[in-house]
Parts: sequence; structure tokens; C-alpha cells
Amino acid sequence: MFIFSKIVAWITQPLFWVLLVLISAWVLAKRRPALARPALGWSAVLVALIGWMPLPELLIRTLEAPYAEIPPETDISGYAGIVVLGGGTARGHLQADYRHPLTNDAGERLSVSAALALKNPGMTVIYTGGEGDPNGGGPSEAERALRFYDSLGVPDGQVRYESVSRNTYENAVLTAELPGINPQNRWLLLTSAWHMQRAKATFEKAGWNVTAYPVDFRAESSPRWTRYSMQAGVSDWQMVLNEYVGWVAYRLTGRL
Repeated sequence: MFIFSKIVAWITQPLFWVLLVLISAWVLAKRRPALARPALGWSAVLVALIGWMPLPELLIRTLEAPYAEIPPETDISGYAGIVVLGGGTARGHLQADYRHPLTNDAGERLSVSAALALKNPGMTVIYTGGEGDPNGGGPSEAERALRFYDSLGVPDGQVRYESVSRNTYENAVLTAELPGINPQNRWLLLTSAWHMQRAKATFEKAGWNVTAYPVDFRAESSPRWTRYSMQAGVSDWQMVLNEYVGWVAYRLTGRL
């Protein structure tokens, strides 16, 4: 499943589709020239649509809709702790070159969980994430997260680390095996809003009693129909398609 997820991440890149259409046009130009021009036209349509932001935002909004944001002032003292899913740190190869902790565009998983830890000093925070990069290299994700929490003054011992898991399923199963952790207690599950549906269902299937604490929202409440960005479109399309394919794969394999 880990290798499959990496293959899916590659083929869900929108520009990969454009490349396939262009290759098809090149093949058709030699064998059936009359069909090559429509293929080129479809590649142009794909490029144009990739950057039109209301389309991927509609899908992202569908993923984020089931769980509303929990206000920062909400009392969470009744919970055993917070389980934070990895994915918010920069690549290990990059972090190895710098001393300051580096985050990526999902860094809100780290910043919000650190704020909650400082506000609730008696609450356990579990950061779950091994090395999701098949090439590896540099400090592990748990080590990168430790550097982040230390930089903000989160007390030693308040954060526990599960440093082996490589995907959401392994997050749920391996974190439950940590000594002294009872998944039947009430836990907050903190991850990106667009990932929460699959994450919560996976944790519940693994026997956890979790309440969703979504962060890192990406979709605006109402679409701006004129918004266009090729760079943001490529990123959003890959993210949302990877999540939908992940949902189908987890459903077929009985992981949620």
C-alpha cells in the first residue's frame, strides 16, 4: 500500500495528464494525423482548466465540509490528549541543511498542536509520522517535529513520538501500540481538514475514540469564479485527487 500510494501521488499530478495527451498526439501525428490536432486541442483545454481554481476548490470544500473548525478558545480539558498526524514538516533532505525547524504548507498541524500543548500543559500530545519519503535521508519526520516543538518551548515529555508509520493506516495502528496509550479514551485527532474524513474513519476502524480537530483549511467559503493560478491549480488538483484515490483504496482494502 505504501508503494501504491507513491505511484498514485505521481500519476495524480495534473501535468502528467497533459503529458499523456501530448504523447498521444505525437503518436497519432505519425499514424493518424487527422486525430492529432484534436489531441493537441484537449491538451490546451486541460492546461486551461488546471489553473481555474473554482474546480479543485469545489472538491476540496466537499472533503472539508463534514467537520467544522473548533475555535481556539474551546475547552478541551476532557480529552486524554491530541494525536497529530505527520505531514507538516519540510523534507528531511532539506531540513538536514538548516538548524531552524522547517515546515511545509501543512505546517498548521504543527503550529496549532504546539499552541494547544502550551495552553494545556497537562495534556499529552502524540506526533505520529515516520519517513514518508521512499528515498529517505536527513532527520526523520519525528525528529523534525521534535525540533519544531522544542523551538516553541513545548516542555520535554509532553509530546510523545511514533516514528515508524508511513501512511494514515500505520499512524492509527502503530500509535495505538505505544506504551501507556489507551485508544478507547477520548482523543482529539488533529490533521488537515481535507484529510480528516479518511483519517477519522481509519482511526475509528482501528479502535480509536477520536473527535475531529481539523486545521489547515484550503477552500474558501464561497468560490471566486475569476480566480486563476496555474501553480496553485496544479497543487490543489494533485492534493484532492490523491485524497479521493486514497479514500477508494482504503475502502477497498477494509482500512476504513
